[in-house]
Amino acid sequence: MTPPVPRAITQATIRAVEAVRARDPDALGEAGGDLALLPAEQVGLVLGAVLRLLLEQAHPDGLAGEDVQAVLVRCARSNAGWLPGLDVGVLALLLTGALGVHQMTDEAPPADPAAVARHAPLLVADLLAVTGGAVGDHLAAALAEIAVAETMELP
Repeated sequence: MTPPVPRAITQATIRAVEAVRARDPDALGEAGGDLALLPAEQVGLVLGAVLRLLLEQAHPDGLAGEDVQAVLVRCARSNAGWLPGLDVGVLALLLTGALGVHQMTDEAPPADPAAVARHAPLLVADLLAVTGGAVGDHLAAALAEIAVAETMELP
């Protein structure tokens, strides 16, 4: 049985990705709001793992900077028309974070949980359109990967 927090992250993420696919800003706001109420570190870890898995699947021969740029541009263009307040900087932060590349400066604080919860599903939906598959399957794979990593870290 899945613990409550990962289950809640999974359910809210699935609803958020469905809202993106339906281009429904209200439904995305609601699902993103639910994600933002959950522990930010866990949400970021799960969504980052899902994004990394999808990026690896979309680019099995390796990921170049141009590939990351293409994902960013494609996602921003496809969502700018229906989603007010889209922040390309948050999308870039999420992509680089998922790849383990953090370009933090004193002037650029990390994205707040609400921004992460609202923007990560945009990238997930975009990459799912390229790779196929169900968001739930990718979430399950990410949670399994995280569980394995956590057991390897135990003394």
